[in-house]
Amino acid sequence: MDYNIVWYILVGVLLIGYAILDGFDLGVGILHLRSKGDYNRRIMMNAIGPVWDGNEVWLITAGGALFAAFPNVYATAFSGFYLPFMLLLIALIFRAVSIEFRSKEENPRWRNFWDWGFSLGSIVAALLFGIAIGNVVIGFPIGSDMEYQGNFFDLLNPYSLMAGFFSLSMFALHGGIYLNMKTEGDLQKQIQGWIKVNYWIFVLFYLVFSGFTLYLKPEMIANFSFGQIELPGNKHELVENHQTLISVFAWTIVLLNILAIMNIPRMMAKGREGWAFISSGSMIAAIVMLFALGIFPNLMVSNLDPAFNLDIYNAASSGYTLKTMAILAAFGLPFVASYTIIIYWTYRGKVKLDESSY
Repeated sequence: MDYNIVWYILVGVLLIGYAILDGFDLGVGILHLRSKGDYNRRIMMNAIGPVWDGNEVWLITAGGALFAAFPNVYATAFSGFYLPFMLLLIALIFRAVSIEFRSKEENPRWRNFWDWGFSLGSIVAALLFGIAIGNVVIGFPIGSDMEYQGNFFDLLNPYSLMAGFFSLSMFALHGGIYLNMKTEGDLQKQIQGWIKVNYWIFVLFYLVFSGFTLYLKPEMIANFSFGQIELPGNKHELVENHQTLISVFAWTIVLLNILAIMNIPRMMAKGREGWAFISSGSMIAAIVMLFALGIFPNLMVSNLDPAFNLDIYNAASSGYTLKTMAILAAFGLPFVASYTIIIYWTYRGKVKLDESSY
């Protein structure tokens, strides 16, 4: 068994889990200021109140998995992108504090301040996640020593900024669809209006961003070809021998992604709130998988020289370490998934405010 590929998949699964779960958290924050009145804003905040901190466990787990399985990638990313990661951390902390502090006082100015903190923290986090993905695709100035040789402003290129706004539109749509499940009455009708507008904004960004990606990085569809891909070293024979299977899987994900996007307005029109959310989550999962398939087997692409790319082999821990961690993950990951399922089952249904609400 090739444990390098296994861990590439496992890290991807954890990131997909985070993107789906904390994605609607961020989406709720992005939409928060569009609601009027303290009652409506409390409903929206309490829609994610019981689950938001558990959702972020998936990001922590993904970071831990990346550190253990691909330490060179972790070291390059966290040393080179110190300022962006600090901005992301501040945004996530500020939105978390806003959720906890907002209802501590009834003063309208107090609550309005934390409303802005919650929303701006969510917007900044969503933008930074998209910018990070954009840079992974477009490539970084990484040298032969695996060191990042650029600066903060190199990360703010046109492609990564477009990726940031694409991420913002996707999470706003996903958050609205989640709120549609958790609200009722006039607020739900208002949210349904937001979803209709946000859906077409997302589709526009999806088409433009996809076209821009194919224009700037045509190699992103190399793994979609049924021919052999060129990968150096004997360790890549398993990948080369299964290129047809990888290509079939990739095109299947493309089809499922398109169907999931098209199914969202269909389910919304039928009033099937849960299926609309499943479609939205499937869309996000498919998009993350398409990016992963596009850069595979790389984890960080160097735009200085392809020989400096960090891939699942030259950036990985030892085979023994990967095997041992895979055994531990086989026991640990089901616990994380079970915890998530139990929490969502416990707090299912429409949001009702009581004395313990935010």
